[in-house]
Order: sequence, then structure tokens, then C-alpha cells
Amino acid sequence: MKKLLLSAGFALASFFGLTNVANAEGLTLDGPPKVAMIYISPTNDGGWTQAFDEARLRLEEELGIKIQYVESVPESASAIRPAVERFIKRGTNIVIGTAFGYSDTFKSLSEDYPDVAFLNGSGTTNGPNLLSFYGRTYESQYLCGMAAGAASETGKLGFVAANPFGPVNWTINAYAMGAREMNPDATVSVVYTGAWNDPTKERSATKALIDQGADVIGQHVDTPTPQLVAQENGVLGTGHHRDFREFAPEATICSSVWVWDRFLKTELEKIIAGNWVPEPHGALLSMQEGGTDIACCGKNIDKQEEAKIMAARDELLKGELEVYAGPVVDLDGNVRAAEGEVLPDGALWQMDWFVDGVITQQ
Repeated sequence: MKKLLLSAGFALASFFGLTNVANAEGLTLDGPPKVAMIYISPTNDGGWTQAFDEARLRLEEELGIKIQYVESVPESASAIRPAVERFIKRGTNIVIGTAFGYSDTFKSLSEDYPDVAFLNGSGTTNGPNLLSFYGRTYESQYLCGMAAGAASETGKLGFVAANPFGPVNWTINAYAMGAREMNPDATVSVVYTGAWNDPTKERSATKALIDQGADVIGQHVDTPTPQLVAQENGVLGTGHHRDFREFAPEATICSSVWVWDRFLKTELEKIIAGNWVPEPHGALLSMQEGGTDIACCGKNIDKQEEAKIMAARDELLKGELEVYAGPVVDLDGNVRAAEGEVLPDGALWQMDWFVDGVITQQ
């Protein structure tokens, strides 16, 4: 997931809020909607891009429109700009990107084509006709952590992560918090691979965690490799991006899955209706707003445990549960959110600390 080399980006970009105020009447398309999507990877990558493409198909059916796309567009202006401009020259007036590395080029394009609506998944730039969006993955990972804590016989969980950035660390912490909801003594050992998509490193990291005694493997990397290795070694796992029971049905007990169409349907309807004014700081989507959900539960979760997980899911979908509601205390005893407080978004993006039960190995 090269697309998530994140800063506090769209959570803090107040400049663009001022721009939107100046253009309060919003964007109205010149003509019927014509939508195109720009993918960073092949549509059959099994994870990030495939989740977007599956959302595209659902959107076509729900909105009754055809959505064009191009795949494998790398994160460089020399590749992004020609791909987008080819669509615009054919009449496209809504462009949806899917990568962090598209952020600056999408910002430039949105300024060059003010009559076109731009959206970008995991982007960090915003403007009067540009909206970046991402999901609060810690919510679905909290639920997968609950599944992991319930299924583990040893209480020793492993987690294969890409890079130690805020949106990865918030999934790790939430995973541990969910696991401890089911087993207060559970621990989560983490290995960072240093890459979003490297099956070789993911395989080595997963095997190392299993050799250390982990009997459930979680992940925040792009491929299903950790689930495949878990299945090969007779342990369990939880997936990320899509339902990884497709690849490892015997191992995968829960997956954090993207449901982009739930958000994009509503946002596209706003654009089509006219006078569209994007959120000035971008959209950080809860499960309730259409960010993520879970595919759960595997056969190693009993009915009572599943009911508890799904009850927590219902609370998240209703906006009644805050994963990072205080008290939240880190490993050093520092209070990160006091009783009655909720950790603010800026602190989430910058998260470089861990909760009790997390053991990091870089």
C-alpha cells in the first residue's frame, strides 16, 4: 500500500477549507455524469485495487451508469496526468483516484480542470473540486482483533504490518484492544516488513511469528500471503482489504473489508445533484459512513463469541461505539485520551505509540 505513506494530510489541511468558503456555491457538472477510475494496481491484485473495482461494479448497478477505468497507473505525475487527461478529453467529468501518491498530481489537475470533480482514495490533498477520502480501519480491525482473541488458544497473536505509520499503528492498537476485550491476557507481536506489497517478506514475517508461538495472524499489508502461510502451518488469521477466506478458507476467521461503494454512491449522488462542495479537510470515514466493514466469522468462532463481535459491529454502524474513547493509556503509562475524551483525528494520524499488550519487532 504505497498509497498510505501518510502525514496528517487531509485531516489538517485547513487552507482548502478557506478555498471552499470562497466557492460556497459549489461545483455543478456541465452535462450528464461520466465517471472514470484510476487504479494503482491490476484489478485482480486480490486486495486494495480489487476492492475498488468490486465497488465500481456495484456502483454501476446502483447508479445506472457506466464507469470507465484504467489499471496499473504508477504514482508519478508523468503517468497519472496523461491517463486522467485522456478520460477528460473524452468527456469524463468525475475522476476517482486510488492512491496516496496521486495526491499532488490530482491537486494540480483539479486546478487545471475546475469543472471536473476529483476524488482520491487515501489521498492527502483537497480543494473546491477535489476530495480525498480514507476509512477508519481501526474500527474493523478492532472487530477482527476480537475474533482473534476469541479464537486463540495461547493468547499469543501475531501481526504482519507494512510500515510504522499512524494508520498502520492505529490498526495494530485497535486489534490488540479488541483481542483483550475477549482475552484480557492476549498479546500482539508485530513485525514490520517495510513494504506494502512484498509476498516474500510477508511470508518470512508470518513464519517467524508462528515459530514464536502465535496461533492467530493479523495483517495490514496488501497481499493474502499471511493468511496463506497461516493455513499452511495450521494456525488461524485475519485479513485486510477483502474477505481473504477466498484464499485461505481454513485459516481466515475475519477480514477487514473495504466497502467503498457505500460512501461513493452517496458522494456521487451529491456531485450529480449539483452545487457540490467537498468536505474541506477530506473525509475520514467511519463504518457508519461507508469506510470499512468485516467479513466474519470463520468456523473457529463459536456462536456466543460471534454474537459479541456482531453486537460490537452493530454499535459501530450506529455510531454508538468509539474505539479510541478514553481512558487510553500507552505502554509507558502516558494517558493519550482521558476518561470522557475521544482521541482526536490529528493524534490518530500521528500515532507512534502502542497500548498494553503490543510487542513491536522492527
